[in-house]
Amino acid sequence: MAAAVAVTAPVTLLTAAPALAAGTSAGQVQQQPTYAELVKAAADAKKAYEEAVIAKEEGQEAAKATLKALESDTHPLRAAMIAADKTAKEAADVTKAAEQAVKDAEAELEAAQDDAGKAEAQKALEAAREELTKAVTAQQEADAEAEKAGTALSDARVAAAREHSMFQVALEKAEKAKEAAEEALATAKKCVRENGLTSLAVGLPSKVVAGTTVDFTLRVTNGTDRALTVDPLVFFHVEGERRDAKSALEVKWSDGSDWRTLNGDGPGHIAHIDSIGPGERNDVKLRMTVGSVAEDTDAFALFAGDAQSAYNPCVLGPMKRYDFKLLPVGSETGPAEEAEPGPAGENDDKRPETTKPGTDKGPSAQGGVTERTVVTGTRVGGSLAATGTSSAMAPLALTSALTAALGAGAVFAARRRRTTDNA
Repeated sequence: MAAAVAVTAPVTLLTAAPALAAGTSAGQVQQQPTYAELVKAAADAKKAYEEAVIAKEEGQEAAKATLKALESDTHPLRAAMIAADKTAKEAADVTKAAEQAVKDAEAELEAAQDDAGKAEAQKALEAAREELTKAVTAQQEADAEAEKAGTALSDARVAAAREHSMFQVALEKAEKAKEAAEEALATAKKCVRENGLTSLAVGLPSKVVAGTTVDFTLRVTNGTDRALTVDPLVFFHVEGERRDAKSALEVKWSDGSDWRTLNGDGPGHIAHIDSIGPGERNDVKLRMTVGSVAEDTDAFALFAGDAQSAYNPCVLGPMKRYDFKLLPVGSETGPAEEAEPGPAGENDDKRPETTKPGTDKGPSAQGGVTERTVVTGTRVGGSLAATGTSSAMAPLALTSALTAALGAGAVFAARRRRTTDNA
């Protein structure tokens, strides 16, 4: 029975929402289980379930063996019941004989003709009645012992049957606990939008002449209520360039002591931030050089913050697109204005609803982002126009040019790969 009780797993950690919902205070967040706690709870529940499976197999076999043994006449409880039943039957026979002796003595007394005969018969009747009293008492005691022995055997059978059933009940409870833990963990693993995590370019000009270099800053700001670990995501693309062609842009970022070249083949993460607290910001220096052969064309940059917190391994800040113009060598730009991020899309400033427990079907082919709609690569008035699929994909959406350059989903794949590696 101890094994059956021990296999149940704690599920008290499994009630938290995966992200800070609108209007939720930091104090309320602290009452939620952390992602590490959910991982441990899921592992503990899985282990408890596996132990319950073994306990059921072993425990039910033992219970069956006990039930079978109780049917054997050699089992102590059954042997005791058989012996007690035999004693009770013998006592009943003695009582029956004593009752007959009393009847016979009464008949003798009634048949006596003289005083001497009547006295003798009366004496015999009293003796018979005394023996009957003893016999009845002995039978009552024997019956009580027989009932006690029978009850002991019956109780043993019931206990074995109950134990057989309890292992099944314990397994079912452990399975439910495991499923609840897995659902809670799956919910926590889903990528969530955090609009307070912003990644903005500061000092990126709207026009850049070929053969020149410009320095600007990527400013990552944590406007949330909790500390985050952030990997800024960046991507630069020149309209018309093929993915396998050498880009007219060379972008570098500073790690504080040296300049590192950004891989121009696709989106990438730079300048890992171990921890950025609520209200804090982190500036990453970037340097963009435009090749001298660059022609008059359009280009753009994408910036976003991919993060994780103690409660979510996949937190996605909104993606911002900056359009800028490349001009031929010798062009006069005048006092160029800074490139401005396109306005947010329709769903870009909305936090997704919390996923209800039990509705998680696991990560989809698009990454399992909760309550999202996919956005196609159509750009309207500087924003990414949503045409239906997922609101979290809005900041990840690709314009038609980016689709041609990378293939649909490349930016998303980079973000999801980062969160998968860190989960």
